[in-house]
Amino acid sequence: MNDQEQIDYQRIAQAIEYLKANYKDQPSLDLVAENVHVSPFHFQRLFTDWAGVSPKKFLQFVSLQHAKEILKNSATTLSDTAAATGLSSTSRLHDLFVKIEGMTPGEYKNGGTDLSIQYSFSDTPFGKVIVASTKNGICHLTFIDNEPDGFLQLQSIFPKANYVKVLNAMHENALLIFSMDWSELKQIKLHLKGTDFQLKVWEALLKIPAGDLTTYGSIAASIQKPSASRAVGTAIGSNPVAFLIPCHRVIQASGNLGGYMWGTTRKTVIIGWEAAANGQ
Repeated sequence: MNDQEQIDYQRIAQAIEYLKANYKDQPSLDLVAENVHVSPFHFQRLFTDWAGVSPKKFLQFVSLQHAKEILKNSATTLSDTAAATGLSSTSRLHDLFVKIEGMTPGEYKNGGTDLSIQYSFSDTPFGKVIVASTKNGICHLTFIDNEPDGFLQLQSIFPKANYVKVLNAMHENALLIFSMDWSELKQIKLHLKGTDFQLKVWEALLKIPAGDLTTYGSIAASIQKPSASRAVGTAIGSNPVAFLIPCHRVIQASGNLGGYMWGTTRKTVIIGWEAAANGQ
């Protein structure tokens, strides 16, 4: 992502904030464009190029009512999703090509002693990320505000690991997920530090189709812990791999989008972008 693309993303994010705050009033194109300080013509073109749909249509994707309709009408269940196969289109699912391997108890407890971690920084449609990997898979992928703070956060998770800054093939493959063209995507292996319960929750998240939404209660039921919605929410909030493990697809049963570790505006943008890309 070059400097202009980053500016464009910030304008889109600002527009989304405005739409979120005013969706009940269905603000006009002119009003939204004025809020982000561009002409209506330029904003319409910029937004459509970025999201693939008009601002008006995008607003439908992120409105409370639309979220409720997705939850009410979606015919796809998590168990159905797990049975799907293939990678021929953008409608295919994360669980087909993302495999979680939990760290050993020793790796989990000792702060990464003897782990060699390679890390790199990249730009995505939703902002800059840091991605890191061990020899066994991706261990960390998060949105960041700046590179120094992003690296410090990674170090806090694995304080005793050895670090090398390099963009390796594993990183490049994982980052293809942001393109929505998965024809070149190989299976992604994740090497994650988490409890057994957290790993089960993260695996359940992988079964949510792109463009669909589910609730904390549904995730709890899918792992046979129907009364553990609060614990599920905590595990979702501890997700160490943004977007690849799609915690952004979990919302409140009321239809409200709820929180997100990397910001509710970014969550809203991602949900709308996926819905638009999947033609909902």
